[in-house]
Amino acid sequence: MLIALIARDRPGALQTRLDNRDAHIAYLKETGVVSQAGPLLNDEGEMVGSLVILDVEDMAAAQNWANNDPYAKAELFSGVELIPWKKVI
Repeated sequence: MLIALIARDRPGALQTRLDNRDAHIAYLKETGVVSQAGPLLNDEGEMVGSLVILDVEDMAAAQNWANNDPYAKAELFSGVELIPWKKVI
């Protein structure tokens, strides 16, 4: 099951993102369920959120993954959406 995780950073939390980036990227690689991932950018090209495509068993697994993301543990995000996604291209 593909799940799109869309997360927006808390305002003014860029340093939190930078401080936890290495742990977040290691988590993306180590968990083995990430199909695609990258930061959302504002008009100035600054990182302001995340888009992660998860390939997991079910929504509960996606929620568990999201809860254990180092960014989530650092309280970087103002909100996180988990949305079933269908790859077309």
